Amino acid sequence: MSLRSVCGVGLPVLALVFSVSARAQQNDDPMLLYDENGLRVRAHLQLGANAVMEQNVFWNFSDIFAPTAGYDATPQWLEGYLKGGISFTHDLADSVELYGKATGVASGTLGIDAFGKGNTGRITLEEAYVGLRARMGDDAAVDVSLGPRELVLGTGMLIANGGANGFERGSLKLGPRKAWERAAIGRVEVGRFTTTGFFVDANELSASDSGTEIAGLDMRFDWDGGTYLGGTYGYVPDSTSPYPRAATGGFSPPVILDGARKGLNFINLYGRTNLFSGRWPGFFLAGDFAYEWNERIDLRAWAGRVQVGYTFEDTRWRPMIAYTYQTFSGDDPATTRLERFDPLYYQGSPSAWSTGSKSSMAFLNSNVSAHQVMLRITPTRRDTVTLRYAHILANELFSPLQFGQGTRLVFDNSGNPHLVSGVARSHLADDVYLEYNRALSKNTYLTAGAGISFPGKGLRSASSGNADYWSGAFVNLVSNF
Repeated sequence: MSLRSVCGVGLPVLALVFSVSARAQQNDDPMLLYDENGLRVRAHLQLGANAVMEQNVFWNFSDIFAPTAGYDATPQWLEGYLKGGISFTHDLADSVELYGKATGVASGTLGIDAFGKGNTGRITLEEAYVGLRARMGDDAAVDVSLGPRELVLGTGMLIANGGANGFERGSLKLGPRKAWERAAIGRVEVGRFTTTGFFVDANELSASDSGTEIAGLDMRFDWDGGTYLGGTYGYVPDSTSPYPRAATGGFSPPVILDGARKGLNFINLYGRTNLFSGRWPGFFLAGDFAYEWNERIDLRAWAGRVQVGYTFEDTRWRPMIAYTYQTFSGDDPATTRLERFDPLYYQGSPSAWSTGSKSSMAFLNSNVSAHQVMLRITPTRRDTVTLRYAHILANELFSPLQFGQGTRLVFDNSGNPHLVSGVARSHLADDVYLEYNRALSKNTYLTAGAGISFPGKGLRSASSGNADYWSGAFVNLVSNF
């Protein structure tokens, strides 16, 4: 599907969006199509557009290591998407409900993005599931569904982003696809206790589809005030996804283990609480821990996060400050065991599990750690300003960082960057990110952001001191009905 075709589908919908916005002023749910005799049918529409500009992408390593590759380190591009569909609920009997949803995504990029891809787009299926809900008394319910849909477990540390974006699909930054390509989900709720069984397969890019299947169980208990405690166990019965292993001593290229993800087991524990809710209601403490093992390849890996924050509820602009430390194990070059943490399909937004802002495009959540500070103010009910700072480190020296990467970037025939070895110094980068969000209406949001990443000693030593700062900015508009 060409970008012109995608735009041909999307542009006429702009008129519909503004028409629906006008109707929303007069109707509580302007997308409701039918609501009689126990059958409720609703249309869904989401539209997003984003303008991005970058400078010295990947710290301008392309000019250092591949000056003849033709890679543009100062890209500017436009991206957009249209997501639409329909859902229904139907009362079969007292306390029993049949439901379903079908949606599709048309997305595209005009210009060449930070990964050297662009002027392309695709139309793909997003959600297509049916389910059955049944209530049993006042505090118990059962819910089962089958078909592509979204699923986020815990805080999104491992199971969250089921859909891939960018490259031939376009819309790299907006990332409209989130649903799993295949999903079977069963959920039982008894009071405040929820048990979720799942089987999922990610909607990956066709050129890099690993066929990863994940099955498991999540158990969670919720208290008042946003306090919760839960845990997830998962198993990967099949996958062709490879892992990098650090070379002995770390002074040679990493070894690639084909199909290494198959057989992976993981446990993820997560929780959040306010220990001083009576005296300091704005305080919170949160933690996550994950442990992974795979007997087939002798893998043992771990990761964790601690967050502490406070919202000054009675202060003008309701300022919130939070500190986060997160860490993900890397492969130790001095051992024969594999210790590289596999982040699977984590939620990579700045408010979730990204490691830095710019740096999150270069480093996956493996063999990195970060001290992060966030300050947020709310000048009005519609306006939010957030400042984030991240100090990013490598956990293991001379060990793969992202995926078989490390000291330098190399570029393939298409000009795409790939990190290929380890770093000799732990300090990777310092990222600063400022974001402004404006609620134009209850359905439409404007977001603008700017960020800069300063290379640390690890990246500078890998480039003989020639690494440059990496900056960029964007502005986007998203409507959701």
